[in-house]
Amino acid sequence: MRLSSEPAPEKKMLKLTVRVRGRDSHEGKPIADLLLALYKDRGLSGATVLQGVRGFGVHGVSRVDVLGLSINLPLVIETVEEPSKIEAILSDVKTIVGENGLITLEDVKVP
Repeated sequence: MRLSSEPAPEKKMLKLTVRVRGRDSHEGKPIADLLLALYKDRGLSGATVLQGVRGFGVHGVSRVDVLGLSINLPLVIETVEEPSKIEAILSDVKTIVGENGLITLEDVKVP
């Protein structure tokens, strides 16, 4: 394998981040599960769900209690994708998340 001295061109993508709490649901189903299913059904290349250990926001504090049991911990669901694919699902993401969380978009460059 020969390495080129020129760097690969960067690809402009969008990062979609959704922040909710673990017990947040839409129509009785966990938001994280609904989002992952939506992303897969719409052909996105992948997504990651990260669980936080502590957080706070409009809906209160999320943390682990003294017995070590998780109490509605924060979740972050992220995907990086072509802008057109993110734009195509954004309305559905907003419907699923509703008033339960925060949705952000960020321009990113992928080498």
